[in-house]
Amino acid sequence: MASHIVDSVFLKDLYGTPEMRAVFDDMSLLQKWLDTEAALAQSEAELGLIPVEAAAEISKRARVDQLDLERMKHLVDETVHPLMPLIRVLQAACQGGAGEYIHWGATTQDIMDTAMILQVKDAFGIFERRLDALIDSLAGMAAGYRDTPMAGRTHGQQALPITFGYKVAVWLAEVLRHRQRLAECKPRVLVGQFGGAVGTLASVSAYGLQIQADLLARLGLGVPLIAWHTARDNLAEFASVLAMLAATTGKIAHEVISLQRTELAEVEEPFNAGKVGSSTMPHKRNPMFCEAVQALARYVMHVAPVAMEAMIQEHERDWTGDHLEWAYLPEICVMTDGALMLTTRVVTGLQVYPARMLANMGLLNGLMLSEAVMLALAQKIGRQSAHDIVYDCSMRAYEAQLPFRQTLAEHPVVARNLSAAEREELLDPLRYSGLAATFVDRVVASAQSARRPIDAHGV
Repeated sequence: MASHIVDSVFLKDLYGTPEMRAVFDDMSLLQKWLDTEAALAQSEAELGLIPVEAAAEISKRARVDQLDLERMKHLVDETVHPLMPLIRVLQAACQGGAGEYIHWGATTQDIMDTAMILQVKDAFGIFERRLDALIDSLAGMAAGYRDTPMAGRTHGQQALPITFGYKVAVWLAEVLRHRQRLAECKPRVLVGQFGGAVGTLASVSAYGLQIQADLLARLGLGVPLIAWHTARDNLAEFASVLAMLAATTGKIAHEVISLQRTELAEVEEPFNAGKVGSSTMPHKRNPMFCEAVQALARYVMHVAPVAMEAMIQEHERDWTGDHLEWAYLPEICVMTDGALMLTTRVVTGLQVYPARMLANMGLLNGLMLSEAVMLALAQKIGRQSAHDIVYDCSMRAYEAQLPFRQTLAEHPVVARNLSAAEREELLDPLRYSGLAATFVDRVVASAQSARRPIDAHGV
């Protein structure tokens, strides 16, 4: 039975996806260890360091279904070592003494680090597709609601009119930056490891650089300038990018939750018949997806500092940090993937209520347009004087619960400098969304043009 939320039979699909879980399951990890050992043997055989026949046999047997996994588990318990048991059961599976040539010139961390990066490589592909799907959904929504007016809010209070498309475009621009960050860190992260005991390749120094280059080319990974056994900044960078990405999904989810409040009711996360908000209050339509996204985002953000802790290592080998990576890396990938999947589901199915947005813009009885009035008056009497007068009119309207147009009309300076028709025009929220639509167009165009070069990016 599972003992972690990401593997829970009942809850796992709220915290991740089968695709990402498969990248980090035991069998995937074992196979990537085996893939690395097989590629190492092939590279060394090509250089004449080990027999070609031995490399062929090692490669043939380097499959999870060829190994005695029960024996391997027993050896792990006995040796307290993660890789030697694999080497022994692979040796036992090989015929003709080929097993004697497994792991030639390598150290355990070479195999385990390289296999981990192979897992991360698979995760990159999933993240790129998830981000592209989210970008497409956000771009479509931003364009679709480009001109839909709503109240812009600062400090939790109504501020000035915006459009809902503008709000979504802000999210979209942030996600586009994360997509770029992910692409930019890819060549630094997808780098394999082959350094030997302390990173100097002393055991195969005559062929070391050739083996390293050929091995990592076979696995589709970059070649390091020097061994990174105790230099874990690559994984810390990757974790940081995922944490920022998760934080953005959490921000989007938080905004949906805020706008879905009964008192606002401007948007609502996807609802389907049978979705239950409460076990005791049948009327509830709670934002369950968004709450899950926020939980995932907060957890990933909390785990990311562990990657920084793993950077502090001692001398030329220190597995303290590596143990942390074995724990946090699968979690942070699975949960970030879950956050992306759920956020895309929310955005794609988001129910938007333009009529409610428009109605809410009238809650302040015109006060939301105080800036427009102030600047128009400022052209006649100066900005600071205009600010003081409009401030007085605004506070009187707010505290006496009077329409803003009334307190403006009753102020002699305002009445003298702005006609009734001018005041009415200034108090029209549909005329004061600035360049909101223009910014939407810019961001959507950027999303469309950015896809091609990002997709073409290689390691």
